[in-house]
Amino acid sequence: MKILTATQMREVDRLTLDRYGVPSLVLMENAGRGVVLEMERHFGSLRGERLVVFCGKGNNGGDGFVVARHLRMRGYEPLVFLFAPPEEVKGDALINFEILKKTGTPISLVTEEEFPGDRIGSFMERWVGHLVVDGLLGTGTRLPLTGFMAKVIRHMGKLPRVICIDVPSGVENDSLTFEPKEVLAPRARLTVTFTAPKPSHIFHPWAEFVGEWVVVPIGTPDVLLNEPQHWLNAFSRGEAARVMEKFRRSPESHKGSFGHVLSICGSMGKTGAASLTALSALKAGAGLSTVALPAPCLPIVAGMAAEIMTETLEATDEGTVSTKAFDYGRMEGLLEGKDVVAVGPGLGTHVETVEFVRRFVKESRLPLVLDADGINAFAGKAGLLTGEGRALVLTPHPGEFSRLLGVSTREVLMKRIELARRFAMEHQLHLVLKGHRTLYATPSGQLHVNLSGNPGMATGGAGDVLTGLLAGLLAQTPGSKATIEETIGFGVYLHGLAGDLARARTGEMALVASDLLGHLAQAFVQLESGS
Repeated sequence: MKILTATQMREVDRLTLDRYGVPSLVLMENAGRGVVLEMERHFGSLRGERLVVFCGKGNNGGDGFVVARHLRMRGYEPLVFLFAPPEEVKGDALINFEILKKTGTPISLVTEEEFPGDRIGSFMERWVGHLVVDGLLGTGTRLPLTGFMAKVIRHMGKLPRVICIDVPSGVENDSLTFEPKEVLAPRARLTVTFTAPKPSHIFHPWAEFVGEWVVVPIGTPDVLLNEPQHWLNAFSRGEAARVMEKFRRSPESHKGSFGHVLSICGSMGKTGAASLTALSALKAGAGLSTVALPAPCLPIVAGMAAEIMTETLEATDEGTVSTKAFDYGRMEGLLEGKDVVAVGPGLGTHVETVEFVRRFVKESRLPLVLDADGINAFAGKAGLLTGEGRALVLTPHPGEFSRLLGVSTREVLMKRIELARRFAMEHQLHLVLKGHRTLYATPSGQLHVNLSGNPGMATGGAGDVLTGLLAGLLAQTPGSKATIEETIGFGVYLHGLAGDLARARTGEMALVASDLLGHLAQAFVQLESGS
């Protein structure tokens, strides 16, 4: 599902008319009608509801006029207010304003002259118990808001039952950077947007004001959405279910059909990371999972799960992997028969371990998922990372990514979309930047925003589960109908869905990484059944 900025949406609307002859009036009509249908779906019958429609002078207000007309056509009696002088209403909005007047619907004016100073606050307080439709400001609004309209929006923010047309008035829809700032907007119960979600529906802090959101098609041809310049996508439950269909198994399959994952993880004191990674590869459906780890760690990990196979590697004095692990062709033997390698969780940052990781990543040609200390090994040495010749997947959190780039974590958080996309393209690799709304950037420049997951997943070991999950799914990809890009997006969504299911049982505060493992099966079942 594409995410379109305000600028992109205006261009798509223009092309809808120029290429396909769909008039903008038709789009506005479909939009307003769609809002009413979604109101009825969300709130049930509107009989007995006290309905108010706030309209601005632009196209968002035009949508509001259509909403009011369709409410009247269904037998409701909304109160309609125009927050601008009538002579400032232009274009399609003016046409629908005039149509609404001809239906006999009273339209009251609300201007600064009539409601100076604090009088606008008293006016807005009248609608506390009403269902209020926000059609004041659309995606083209210049921010920050000032003057009379800022006062209106501030007081509308106190109303508890607001339905927003397209976006809540006052949110940002062109910027893809995330510098902390105050947002002046109403808090919606429901936001009905058109054609595609906008950044404000997806990203915080704006998403906090959106409430439940739904996309209504209004007549825009899909081909316009899928043009290459629209590189920002939302990976939704529907897409996850569609990809999962591509992993459907043949009755004649066996464990060799689903790949063998090798995890190089763990060190003394961090054996849990190795166990979580190797187990999650199996939970993802890989046929076989082997974990290779420093010799002193083997008895600990071997006792954690009967399904995991273990191999030992030469260790440093600190119980981390030593460069001696390459002696006598040891690594070549370990890689034989393996399909995917996961490297990094719990490895540590001993100087020999860092050298081991760099050499292994350079020499290995197998698909590789690199996480945690596997990524830290390249801090300040990002130029050594390239996905050319094999699939390379990096799964950093913002701190690890900042060390890799040599910038502050604050800069990563502010510019995470730009930085993730650029890094993936420059290094021709797959980058999964973890966090709220985890980002997946592809080598081709497409960027997918994950819609599953919750704050309870901010717990040690959750990233190790993701590493093993991705490796386990990638091991199965050659035998499926899925592309690598689909597989990674699916894996990230599945990880978040398992977290959401775990939260439903444990709450956020008590959620731990092993809860994610315990709910992966349920996540698969839900996606398969469509529940």
